[in-house]
Amino acid sequence: MDSKTRAIAHEFLPYFRAYRDGHVERFFGSDKVPASMDSSNAVFSKDVVIVPEKGVSARIFIPSAAIKTNQKLPLLVYYHGGGFFMGSPFCSTYHNYVGSLSAKANVIVVSVDYRLAPEHLVPAAYEDSWAVLTWVAYHFNINGHGYEAWLNDHADFARVFLAGDSAGGNIVHNMAVQASFEDLNGIQLAGICLVQPYFGRNDEVVDKCWVFVCPNTSGYNDVRINPAADSRLMSLRCPRVLVCVAEKDNLRDRGLLYYETLKNCGWAGEIEIVETEGEDHVFHLFNPDSEKAVALMDKLASFLNQDNVF
Repeated sequence: MDSKTRAIAHEFLPYFRAYRDGHVERFFGSDKVPASMDSSNAVFSKDVVIVPEKGVSARIFIPSAAIKTNQKLPLLVYYHGGGFFMGSPFCSTYHNYVGSLSAKANVIVVSVDYRLAPEHLVPAAYEDSWAVLTWVAYHFNINGHGYEAWLNDHADFARVFLAGDSAGGNIVHNMAVQASFEDLNGIQLAGICLVQPYFGRNDEVVDKCWVFVCPNTSGYNDVRINPAADSRLMSLRCPRVLVCVAEKDNLRDRGLLYYETLKNCGWAGEIEIVETEGEDHVFHLFNPDSEKAVALMDKLASFLNQDNVF
């Protein structure tokens, strides 16, 4: 049976299609760019396997100048988007974007490769994302004897940040909440950034995308997709939050709701929202050299370096 006659279970065109027989077609994020230690590049990158039995891995980026000067840099853990069913830190789109962010902000980035639905339904993405975060935290307070030399030698663990776009923004929030109640080897997050985050609508209807990747969801009361339903939100142990939305994005109102909910729930931190006019969802990934995409990256770089963001 070919793709023309298979029954479709879910599609998100032009990027993704899944069939009822289990076959999956991904038209985004399936290419792979090799990591690079080319001395002519401003940023070095390497791949690390973190949970071999589950295939959980990451691509690490570091500005090449940091290695030459033994600098200590902020550490960013980045979660890619793609609706929980597509995307990869190894594809050209995210490799180029995250590498550029590492260079622009002068930060080390651990870009997370979590397992995707429907082969691995939610909560696999959250479990993998937490596993990578705890792997990062293991390097703190062990006198340079962690798994990864770049983190041992160059990461400033007093400045650990989380960032992600779309579904990755959702993961960022959920990891920050989990880190507020579970130990990260003594690390306190310095800030989180949610770029056009994927959350549910402010009603009882849950997106079919979420039901597809998480068929056992409780619906709109599922705190993973609706932070407004989470009583733990006010206890978020993170001092600074940046939320970025785009004017034409159909997720815009969900990002605004997240901002308003966190701002008014009694949480003691500082939050800022930035809206890019005239742009749609993840515009910065598909047109990274545009003026507005460059401005958004400048904002992220400033946030990561705490340069009078607020």
